[in-house]
Amino acid sequence: MIKICELAYRNPGMSVEDFQAHWLNKHGPIVARIPGIRRYVQCHPKLAGYKKGELACDGVAEIWVDDKEALRAMSQTAEFAAAKKDEPNFIDGNRLVELLTTETVIKDAPMPRDGVKSISLLKFKVGMDPAEAQAYWRDPHGLIAKKTETMRRYVQCHVRLGAYGKAEPPVVDGLAMAWFDSIDDMRLSAGTETYARIKADEINFLEPGRIGTILTEEHVIVG
Repeated sequence: MIKICELAYRNPGMSVEDFQAHWLNKHGPIVARIPGIRRYVQCHPKLAGYKKGELACDGVAEIWVDDKEALRAMSQTAEFAAAKKDEPNFIDGNRLVELLTTETVIKDAPMPRDGVKSISLLKFKVGMDPAEAQAYWRDPHGLIAKKTETMRRYVQCHVRLGAYGKAEPPVVDGLAMAWFDSIDDMRLSAGTETYARIKADEINFLEPGRIGTILTEEHVIVG
C-alpha cells in the first residue's frame, strides 16, 4: 500500500476559510470519484493556529492506493484530470508538495471523533543516511513516543527511499501524525517525562529547527 501525502498551500490572497471550504466541499467530491483510491483524508489546520501567522502548510491530504501500478492507472483517468484541473482554483501549484510514503502504525487505537490531529513535517539530520534515519525513527524513537498516555494513535509516514535517488531530495523526509481527544490533552502530554525523552531523542536523527507542526481537524472523504 502506498500513501500519498500532499502538503497544500492556498493561493496568494485567498482566505483560509475560503481555501478550506473549497477544498472540502468542491474539491473533495471530485477527488472521491477517482477510481483506485482506497482512502482519502483531508487534514485542515485549526483556524486558531493562524493567529500567530502563517503555518508550515495550509493542509495535508492523504490518499491511499494499492501500489505504483494503481497510481499510474489512476493518473490516466478523466476523474484524475478533473481533480488536477480544479487545483488552481484554490491551491498554489508552485508550492504544492507531493510525497509517496509508507505508513507505519506505532500506536494503534481508534481515531477519536472530534479530536485533534497533530501533524509534524520532519527533516532528517544533514548527512544521515535516509534508511538509517527511518529505522531510528521507528525504533527506538517511535517506541518512546508510543508511551505518551494521552495520545490515542501515532503513525509515521516515511518517504519512500526511491525519492532519494532523484536530483532533488524530498523537501520533507516524513510526517509524524498523532491523535488526541482534545488540545488540552495534547498540552498535558507536553509536561510529562515521556515528552522530555522524546524531545531529547530527536537530535539523534532530526535536523534542529526543521520541524513544522500543525494542529488539524480530520475530514474522511473516502474510506
